[in-house]
Amino acid sequence: MANTQILLREDIDNLGARGEIVRVKAGYARNYLLPRNLAVQANASNVKQIEQERAALLKKEAKERGTAEEQANQMRQLRLTFTRKVGEHGILYGSVTSMDIHEALKDKGYEIDRRRINLREAIKETGDFTVPVRLHREVVVEIPVTVENEGGAANTTSAPTVAAGTAQETSATSEPNAASAETENR
Repeated sequence: MANTQILLREDIDNLGARGEIVRVKAGYARNYLLPRNLAVQANASNVKQIEQERAALLKKEAKERGTAEEQANQMRQLRLTFTRKVGEHGILYGSVTSMDIHEALKDKGYEIDRRRINLREAIKETGDFTVPVRLHREVVVEIPVTVENEGGAANTTSAPTVAAGTAQETSATSEPNAASAETENR
């Protein structure tokens, strides 16, 4: 397959940082990177243009990192709690996904892209978890997430027991009354 050299305009995971020249498959560059303006062809004029912009890029990078560190300091005191319906053994009906965490952060005033929430797989049980959020290439904050039972743990186990006990009591008390009614009729 044909490879091509491109100049990255944005940081791309597992590929490179902004301003780097990397070698990728031609189809990946043509169909994904170039149409989304994530990269440009690595020709002499584009390289000169990026070198001239490098000072501005370094300032922008430092500013973005500083903003990300400030936001990380604010988010370190943050704790997210989700209440979900839970079946037996503490397994959730459904799950807590990165989209749920994104919405909770948005409700708290943090506008973070959901792709920056590094949740390997959805949370499917109750308990305490830590979810890493990548605010910048070099700044990652871990947010504690608690998943709780919607009705409380005691309610789900005691309610069926009480209902079953009352059903047995009513059937047991109705039988002697029926037997005594039969003896009176004789």
